Amino acid sequence: MAVLLRRLLQPGRPPAAWGRPLDQREAGLGTDAGAAVRVRFAPSPTGFLHLGGLRTALYNYIFAKKHGGSFILRLEDTDQARLVPGAAENIEDMLAWAGIPPDESPRRGGPAGPYLQSQRLELYAQATAALLRTGAAYRCFCSPQRLELLKKEALRSRQTPRSYVYQLMPVTGALPPNRYDNRCRNLSQRQVAEKLASDPTPAVRFRLEKEAPAFQDLVYGWTRHEVASVEGDPVVLKSDGFPTYHLACVVDDHHMGVSHVLRGSEWLASTPKHLLLYQALGWPPPRFAHLPLLLNRDGSKLSKRQGDIFLEHFAAAGFLPDALLDLVTNCGSGFAENQMGRTLAELIAQFDLTRITCHSALLDLEKLPDFNRLHLRRLVSSETQRRQLVGKLRALVEETFGSQVQSTAVLDPAYVERVILLRQGHICRLQDLVSPAYSYLWTRPAVGRAQLGAISEKADVIAKRVLGLLEGPVMSLTQDMLNAELKKLSEGLEGTKHSHVMKLLRLALSGQLQGPPVAEMMVSLGPKEVRERIEKVLCS
Repeated sequence: MAVLLRRLLQPGRPPAAWGRPLDQREAGLGTDAGAAVRVRFAPSPTGFLHLGGLRTALYNYIFAKKHGGSFILRLEDTDQARLVPGAAENIEDMLAWAGIPPDESPRRGGPAGPYLQSQRLELYAQATAALLRTGAAYRCFCSPQRLELLKKEALRSRQTPRSYVYQLMPVTGALPPNRYDNRCRNLSQRQVAEKLASDPTPAVRFRLEKEAPAFQDLVYGWTRHEVASVEGDPVVLKSDGFPTYHLACVVDDHHMGVSHVLRGSEWLASTPKHLLLYQALGWPPPRFAHLPLLLNRDGSKLSKRQGDIFLEHFAAAGFLPDALLDLVTNCGSGFAENQMGRTLAELIAQFDLTRITCHSALLDLEKLPDFNRLHLRRLVSSETQRRQLVGKLRALVEETFGSQVQSTAVLDPAYVERVILLRQGHICRLQDLVSPAYSYLWTRPAVGRAQLGAISEKADVIAKRVLGLLEGPVMSLTQDMLNAELKKLSEGLEGTKHSHVMKLLRLALSGQLQGPPVAEMMVSLGPKEVRERIEKVLCS
């Protein structure tokens, strides 16, 4: 048995041309020195990419890049009835948006394609034929009606042992399997031949062994699940010729040279079945690392019914990819310490698979604005990135305000850049700058003289003195200078509070009673625009 386990747990040896060989320390992660790291993200296109999928893809990506390996996107589209139109394209688009594009994928191609399972049916048929030849699999002629009755009976009588449910559900979130009674397992050759005459394309089931191999998961440690004692033989090839997940992932991981399987912990209990399949097919398995669940802040499971967990929602709302990546790694493990503000390059450099714990990660989306603010400031600090932000903000202004823009000067790159520099640290997203609170930056407010008079009976005097301040050299208009001058102006008006002066000026410039400091507003708008707005109010 020990010899068998050592053979089963030997990692595969994909072609060395597929990546950089690992050094001695990296080999401690479970891959032979000299073997290439190849990992895969294999979602089903039955829905658009969400945060749970992003986290799995990200851990695969940073593990591959840390070790000079390859990151593969494989789409498991064998459940044809549940495919969602556009989901396959969305998954690849969103990975590109997040900055973690695959090296090999349905769109990019690669040496191990095709990367759609529906285009790999011949490989599954060949593997199934090999299993049938050796007796490791058998044909199942049970009708859907009979299987449904078995399922209901299992649920009614609670055949799945409570200990199995207790062991798996808290750790992995896995639901107990429905037990098949293995009715077709011992059919004679004559019985099989007779049934094939009337049902030539039955499903094929894999014969589970009494003793499933133990395996060393790189996160959960040594693990053993006696699957044969709690569930029936699983279907590996359906009657329509499409494989189930269990066969497809084993066949594909082998033929694609996958060295490490990093996937959600819900598949931990299925891994013994996969190891038995590797054994039956005579293939060395990859190493497994099952990632703990990503849960909501209250401990509930992420659900596709939560509309705000899909990546396209965050992209449309103006959140930055690096902020999302930072958040989903910050709430989990795999790093020496959690810290805000890490870039993708820093995530790759600091990632350590051996630091991933078994504890579920609690995702607090209320923190995302703070993460985004931090990453937006980092972009603003880069001249190259800032120029890109200027272009994006100009497009947002034109899209949001259109014909309401009275002066094309607000689209001047220098003006837009000045706005971004002044408001950095105060906004969470670039989109915030086209919200109603900042509309004054792009359109002139409709403010009447009477509105200023309601704030102070000295509105005309205040306005004219401010206009006098703006007659000096433009270069002298700084926030510090304006704050000092406006303070002196207020002190020179007997019976007028400084707060009333600020309130009056804010209303004249923005049409609002709250907002950024008045001096900042004046610097943002520039002296020419400030003069025109004040004069317009005086003439109204």
